[in-house]
Amino acid sequence: MPKPVVNKASTVWNGDLTSGSGKTSLDSSGAASFDMGWSARSEGVKGTNPEELIAAAHATCYSMAFAHGLKENGTPPEQINTNAEVTFDASIPAITGIKLTVNAQVPDISEDDFQRIAEETKTGCPVSKALEAVPIELSATLA
Repeated sequence: MPKPVVNKASTVWNGDLTSGSGKTSLDSSGAASFDMGWSARSEGVKGTNPEELIAAAHATCYSMAFAHGLKENGTPPEQINTNAEVTFDASIPAITGIKLTVNAQVPDISEDDFQRIAEETKTGCPVSKALEAVPIELSATLA
């Protein structure tokens, strides 16, 4: 049985919310650090924000879980392309929805099986489970 893995990230924030700024680091991997600011989050200006990081995590997790489900079905994928869109409404402030769009090349699978596994993955992937308080929409296309 695999041992639980703890991943770490950190943020240093300077100043108040609207005029301040910060830097978030992926501490476990050391793979990257990102500049953060309220305007990137609330106005869509250049820079990253928590919702973009959530979108990246969700797209990755969904792709991995979908690949596993397809293999378990006896129809391993050749390729899975997943896009995640996380909507943030600054007036609330809240994340109001997530849209997953997946396009996959899966030989020898029926459309019904493909859609069933895609839907099962939407509710079953660990990031989807963590985000289940937010409506998650899925569009899955078999290429």
